[in-house]
Amino acid sequence: MLTIAPYTRDLVLIGGGHAHALVLKAWGMDPLPGARLTLINPGPTAPYTGMLPGYVAGHYRRNELEIDLVRLCRHAGARLIFDKAVHIDQALREVMLETRGPVAYDLASIDVGITAKLDLPGFAKYGIGAKPLDLYAKRWSSFLEQVLQGQAAADVAVIGGGVAGCELAMAMAFALQSAGVSPRVTVIESGPKISVVGDRARRRILKALSDLGVVVKTGAKTVEITADQVLLDGQQPVAAVFCVSAAGGSAHKWISQTNLPQRNGFIEIGADLGVLGDEALFAVGDCASMAAGLLPKAGVFAVRAAPVLHHNIRMALSGGRRKTWRPQKNYLKLISLGGQSAVAEKFGFTMGGASIWRWKDRIDKAFINRLIDLPKMVLPIETGKLATGVAEILATKPLCGGCGAKVGRGVLSAALKTIAQPSDDVVTGVGDDAAVLCQPNGDFQVISTDHLRGFIADPGLMTRIAAVHALGDVWAMGAQPHVGLASIVLPQMSADLQRRTLLEITQVATEVLGAAGAQLVGGHTTMGAELTIGFTVTGTKNSMPLTIAGAKHGDALILTRPIGSGVILAADMLGQAGGRNVAAMLTIMGQPQDREAAVLSTVAHAMTDITGFGLAGHVHAICQASGLDANLFQDAIPTYSGARALSDAGLSSTLMPENCADTPVDGLYDALLFDPQTAGGLLASVPERQRAAVIKALGARGCTGHIIGRLSKGTGRVYLS
Repeated sequence: MLTIAPYTRDLVLIGGGHAHALVLKAWGMDPLPGARLTLINPGPTAPYTGMLPGYVAGHYRRNELEIDLVRLCRHAGARLIFDKAVHIDQALREVMLETRGPVAYDLASIDVGITAKLDLPGFAKYGIGAKPLDLYAKRWSSFLEQVLQGQAAADVAVIGGGVAGCELAMAMAFALQSAGVSPRVTVIESGPKISVVGDRARRRILKALSDLGVVVKTGAKTVEITADQVLLDGQQPVAAVFCVSAAGGSAHKWISQTNLPQRNGFIEIGADLGVLGDEALFAVGDCASMAAGLLPKAGVFAVRAAPVLHHNIRMALSGGRRKTWRPQKNYLKLISLGGQSAVAEKFGFTMGGASIWRWKDRIDKAFINRLIDLPKMVLPIETGKLATGVAEILATKPLCGGCGAKVGRGVLSAALKTIAQPSDDVVTGVGDDAAVLCQPNGDFQVISTDHLRGFIADPGLMTRIAAVHALGDVWAMGAQPHVGLASIVLPQMSADLQRRTLLEITQVATEVLGAAGAQLVGGHTTMGAELTIGFTVTGTKNSMPLTIAGAKHGDALILTRPIGSGVILAADMLGQAGGRNVAAMLTIMGQPQDREAAVLSTVAHAMTDITGFGLAGHVHAICQASGLDANLFQDAIPTYSGARALSDAGLSSTLMPENCADTPVDGLYDALLFDPQTAGGLLASVPERQRAAVIKALGARGCTGHIIGRLSKGTGRVYLS
């Protein structure tokens, strides 16, 4: 019996700006049953812009100013699509994305901010916008390192003399001076004076700029950026090895190419934050413009608008009266002055000094903490009389997704022993990656099946990972994928959402299988309690496929992918995994391994893919089948970023204890060896004399290979050193 409300409406948040982050927090506290929530954002985190100058100056670490959208989406029960919106079709109600198919919506909200890119000769090559943070931070760190190594002059130019430009100029000057460098930093402003503040605050900012040696050039029009200069109209060039734009911010070009009502490229909205003329769209933050009058591009407005946006979205989805948003006419400006000093301005009054910095620091950290302090997942408690054993199972951690939900190797092996021996045309069956069948023409066919419980809410990415996971068995045998059948369980939802979801799934499945040389030929679909996606795949080979048997004494063990996906997915379910680590892992899991298989299959004596039984379990299987022992090198085994710290903190997937019990490993103990993997790497035993050539061949194809151990004569033991 299904007890979860069926999905009937698609709500799509475009962009991970401050307002949308707060909506995700509020949604998780009180979700609207029947609404399926999606966030589209290029990356797993979003910067809190109020702390950017402090980060550049060295007062904050990178992670202290990042909003973890992965954790927020897990909290809100939302799917997160890592992509950029490039168009909105209002008639079809679809969001077009840069790298994947369109996402349909019944209601959508846009919070994509602005861009600091300039349409100037040379800027694309030599300049960098202050937004997005990822690109700016990477370029700034590289420049700072070059300066410290004496490889670049400490010449910096900031185009734009507003609050943001002045803050960044002072922050960069302070950072360079703190590193023992004497910089030349210049602020270039086209207007007659630095803008967006009153006279008193302006005087304080100008003094702080001067104290740091920052030169301010007003009435200066930039015409071109070169490798080491900013060229001005009618004035002397400004020395600049590092040139950053903070010039007010421009609207995204893709918005101007839509039919959305606009003012200078910014989306026009009404008092309810709804896009004018479209009941299915909202817009908020710097990308929006109030029809009643222009607002400064300041994050405070997005933050203050978030509760109204959240309320009005719920009303639009369920029926009800929308609220009116009334932006404040006077708002507090807190401006960093490079060091741990700041100036505050409101109602024309100005104060400055270290105490203002501490005040600003408390406000900024309080905002970030609102989005970090998420409630822990609480399992429902069964009350009353229970059958024997129920309480013990419920006391354990929640069931993981992916291969962490797999049945243990010991339990499975016992069940498989009851299966009858294969017939003559079945060459190998139980115990290997896939069944090998002998064809009448002398060729061989392999067939395997795999399915995964949904461990993320995005059906498209789940399909990609599930297809790669299933194809791993074919690739591990050195076979060429041929056909695939899909087996899909959808959560209960309306017919419209069924159609949208199945379209996403079939498009991705066709793409992944097609790229591997296979064809999706059908499958089976039903509805159930949760998303589950699986594939039955076949492959062909004109010679005997590789198996887990056949490894030889002296072979090197080569692994193509990190381990640790199980512990990261388990931590993600609990809201304890870092969003960057989760996103990086999912990216690797969704990559096919056909190139790796093409290299390894030509030289390997035995091969398998690392899945639910963990690295130790699959190494043990090769050893048992081949009559060998394995010596694994702990320091050589690659792990996903963040997995080691999570494992050391005691986190693990639900299958890990059974893997540990089922596979004895001598020597050092490492819990990650027993971590169940989803779409894990290929593990091949190759002749020792060819290992260097194999690693080189993998690298030539853009792949990686890690020599993690060696095989020797023995009785199936695994040793970790």
